[in-house]
Amino acid sequence: MGMFITVSVLLGLPYLGLILFYTYHWRKLPIMQSPPEQWEPVTPISVIVPARNEEHHIEACLQGIVAQRYPAHLLQIIVVNDASTDDTALLVERLMQQQPNLQLLQAPPNAHLAQKKRAIHTGIQAATGQLVVTTDADCQHPPQWLRTLVYAFEQGKGRVQFIAAPVVFYTNPILLSVFQTLDFITLQGITAASVSSHTHNMCNGANLAYTRSAYLAVNGFEGIDALPTGDDMLLMHKITQSYPQSAQFVKSQAAIVATPAAPTWHAFLQQRVRWASKAAFFKDRRIFYVLLLVYLFNVWLLALPFIAFFKPASWALWVACLLGKTAIELLLLVPVARFFNRQQYLWWFLWLQPLHIAYTVAAGWLGRFGSYTWKGRVVPNPGKAMQQH
Repeated sequence: MGMFITVSVLLGLPYLGLILFYTYHWRKLPIMQSPPEQWEPVTPISVIVPARNEEHHIEACLQGIVAQRYPAHLLQIIVVNDASTDDTALLVERLMQQQPNLQLLQAPPNAHLAQKKRAIHTGIQAATGQLVVTTDADCQHPPQWLRTLVYAFEQGKGRVQFIAAPVVFYTNPILLSVFQTLDFITLQGITAASVSSHTHNMCNGANLAYTRSAYLAVNGFEGIDALPTGDDMLLMHKITQSYPQSAQFVKSQAAIVATPAAPTWHAFLQQRVRWASKAAFFKDRRIFYVLLLVYLFNVWLLALPFIAFFKPASWALWVACLLGKTAIELLLLVPVARFFNRQQYLWWFLWLQPLHIAYTVAAGWLGRFGSYTWKGRVVPNPGKAMQQH
């Protein structure tokens, strides 16, 4: 029993310190207000929307971008069709007839660039804006979204090269939706804390901005081009390596982009396996060790109930660890949930902990050793994909 307590302490105390660190920096980061009405942006921007089989979302997404409160002469919108097999391209072409600053490109075959990266790179090659903004074709954007991102960029006075901004899921009061929402806003809180403290790099490709000059200076996706995912965090790492402390998180409700959650448990696991597959390629060892600590702590929490069948005294240790983990995570999650207006779902949090622990272990393992399906494509183990290139 003493050994089990020792392992719990050796993993639990660093985890406790990590969550307290994130909580401190989330609370320390002030909420950015909407830009003043009299403020006029001067930065030309190019919004790039990679799209594959998004006929059910692309019109609403583009209508929200076109309706942004941003000067039309400074706004370029580029949709890059990534080999869609539905009516995505046709719907964009119809919208182009009414929107002169909207254009459609086709992502060309490229053996060296994987899927989404190929589409984004195609868009950046055609971009004329100083600032590149990327988002996903299934997202919805508040009317002040672009103004808020650019306001943060211009307030940075040339220091800011990369902007990470908040993303939230649409939430329904069903188990799958609530589970994803609580998990995802926790990740968003950690993202804001890590970026603002310049500890390690995290972001989400649904709501990003970076200077075109920085992208070109680091040779874009070169070096990470064959990895099917990583168009967000791995690119962020490349840029911040060349431009230290140039990343900013825009903690503003006016900048929150909303996106659908995965519709099924299988789709959810596939999504998280895809996200986890990036971990082996992080050159920033700080985030690698953070992920390793989180993974090992969750493996231990998953193992304790099985140990307890043979050592019944371990049940009390497992319950203590579970309640301690829940309590410390709520210190972070409560203020984050208020920011995203999702506090009504917090009462689910304790009851979902065992499920969250199991999925964390499964996704982490499959992300390293398994394959996944993304946008109708079967993606093999990412390590093998990199070796082949």
